[in-house]
Amino acid sequence: MVVQLQGIISTITILDVLDIVIVGLFFYNFYFMLKNTQAMTLVKGLLLLMIVMLGSKWLDLNVVNWLLEKFMTVVLVALPVVFQPELRRGLDHLGRGKFLQKGFSLNLAETNILFTEIVNTVAMLARNKIGALIVIERETGLNEYIDTGIKVDGLISREFLTNIFIPNTPLHDGAVIIRGNRLQAAGCLLPLTQERNLSKELGTRHRAAIGLTEETDAVVIVVSEETGIVSIAVNGRLTRYLTKDDLLENLSLLFKQKPSSMSEFFSRRSSK
Repeated sequence: MVVQLQGIISTITILDVLDIVIVGLFFYNFYFMLKNTQAMTLVKGLLLLMIVMLGSKWLDLNVVNWLLEKFMTVVLVALPVVFQPELRRGLDHLGRGKFLQKGFSLNLAETNILFTEIVNTVAMLARNKIGALIVIERETGLNEYIDTGIKVDGLISREFLTNIFIPNTPLHDGAVIIRGNRLQAAGCLLPLTQERNLSKELGTRHRAAIGLTEETDAVVIVVSEETGIVSIAVNGRLTRYLTKDDLLENLSLLFKQKPSSMSEFFSRRSSK
């Protein structure tokens, strides 16, 4: 046995190790992509069917094995439909490789002004406990979500954003989507997350924010209507209880800007 093992090890090359590592990384990322989603339950069911099928073959249960093989064939054909959201998410992440990146379209000064307007708006809405859902587009295009709302195409300003979220106004319900320094649409519908372990105190806005960031690389800011708590969602993860400075710092890091403080932003803004 030892001699056979040594013989096997001696035949392993660097390419074999690389092959194993790549496959391992693929399954590792595949697992975390499906974790806590409805698709994970389906994967467990498929694995159970495969185990039963192998067991029936080993026990020579020919009829059972034949039925399971035919059923698995049908299941494999249906997999692209069943896993459509996960496949789309995976291909989207793959498509965000460095060679395809277009970068943030605004220069530093324009970005500073945009963040100032957003942060001031969010702070005001939070103080008055006015619910809000603000989506900032990055590399992944959001046209399909823009199409679900009312097209606006207006320059971002604190007064403009605030007015949209005032209760009982025509566009207050739903999300606004920002591309560059312009608000593309308001009243947009976002996909809800399939995550099962979220806190029950998180409402539809928070679930929509997480859901969109699971499928795209967008940044979503949420203001709770009940508590005024400010949150930010990125890559399917929600960070809550943000202060004004926290929100600015998060936006600056996500868009690779490096302001020293809120005062730097506001001094630049006031000097214009």
